[in-house]
Amino acid sequence: MSKPREPQPAKLVSAILFKDFDVRGRALRALCDNFGPMDFLSEAMPFTYTSYYDKEMGPGIQRQVCSFAELVPPETLPDIKLFTNQLESRLSANGSRQVNIDPGLLSEERLVLATGKNYTHRIYLRNGIYADLTLIYEKGGYKALAWTYPDYRDTRLHVFLIALRRKLMFQRRGRLPRNAA
Repeated sequence: MSKPREPQPAKLVSAILFKDFDVRGRALRALCDNFGPMDFLSEAMPFTYTSYYDKEMGPGIQRQVCSFAELVPPETLPDIKLFTNQLESRLSANGSRQVNIDPGLLSEERLVLATGKNYTHRIYLRNGIYADLTLIYEKGGYKALAWTYPDYRDTRLHVFLIALRRKLMFQRRGRLPRNAA
């Protein structure tokens, strides 16, 4: 019989899609005001994986990934997603989002994103929010699953996530891991 245990806190990460660096800056400030200081921000890179967001945001979308210094309890993922949804709405113009924020939780084993959309592999959490198992950590690296979005399959993102995973392990244990695999 398994004995229930509370999960360890996780690293809050977020992918941000945007066109306007000023709007992106306002989004990042609001995220930091709510979740504390960032400890990682990738360079802005063109988002070329799909044209799905072009209709709403227009062409020329950029993407950055950030993480936050303070670890969060996994059960707060719905609250985090609800906050980012409100922030997206607040920063909208003429009924269109100017920024898309995809929050997720990085643990030693996986990356789970939050979404408001149900699908076969997503698990309902609460308040209209589902958990989307996006990547698993296995044999020293991140592995995509059949449903993983193309941008989360990108090995450049995996390099960032591996570094953030090591930082998470350090934060949890107070020392560098001997073997990060």
